[in-house]
Amino acid sequence: MDGNGRWAKARGLPRIAGHRAGVEALRQTVRTAGDLGIPWLTVYAFSSENWSRPQSEISDLLGLLKTFIRRDLAELHKAGVRVRMIGAREGLAKDIRLLIEEAESLTADNTSLNLVIAFNYGSRDEIVRATRSIAEAVAAGSIRPEDITQESFATFLDTHFVPDPDLIIRTSGELRLSNFLLWQGAYSELVFLPCYWPDFGKAELLGAIKSFEARERRFGGVTPARDVAL
Repeated sequence: MDGNGRWAKARGLPRIAGHRAGVEALRQTVRTAGDLGIPWLTVYAFSSENWSRPQSEISDLLGLLKTFIRRDLAELHKAGVRVRMIGAREGLAKDIRLLIEEAESLTADNTSLNLVIAFNYGSRDEIVRATRSIAEAVAAGSIRPEDITQESFATFLDTHFVPDPDLIIRTSGELRLSNFLLWQGAYSELVFLPCYWPDFGKAELLGAIKSFEARERRFGGVTPARDVAL
């Protein structure tokens, strides 16, 4: 969800205004995904590299996360949305951890849409943490090195409960993944949009899905894969 700051700058507004507009775009996207019957939606809310931003902006972003959960959690729960988080939780402030745990606990039995929030997430960090856990398991004798496969490795990732994404959308015109789901996105279809995230809406989502539906997915093979659902 890229481009909040540039959206605000283009309008002569402070960056926090762009982040607020980005939260509203997120609300609309979650509603649209639910209306379309999309079962899994993962959003990149805060990367492990974002801590290098000015402290004032970090405080604003964390404040918006708290506001989003407190303001929208009841509505998400009522709509049957299940909220999960991926990313490192160690070192997070206690109030943030408790809010995340509350959102996950309250919505644990919901089934209409799985909303996965990537917070304090970086794919390289995720892979390193998974590798460390596997190394510890090998040292403890609970896993043999020869038993490590792509499938078993994936069970140690933050996303062990999430299917690999069919489609990854990035806004703001940047043509890179920026440390997002590098393992999981190996065969994802990519759509890069020129609009900033606050301008992302139903039309943009439908356009990205239309592009996805027009592509042939072979997953390294010759015959196109069929019946792959979002």
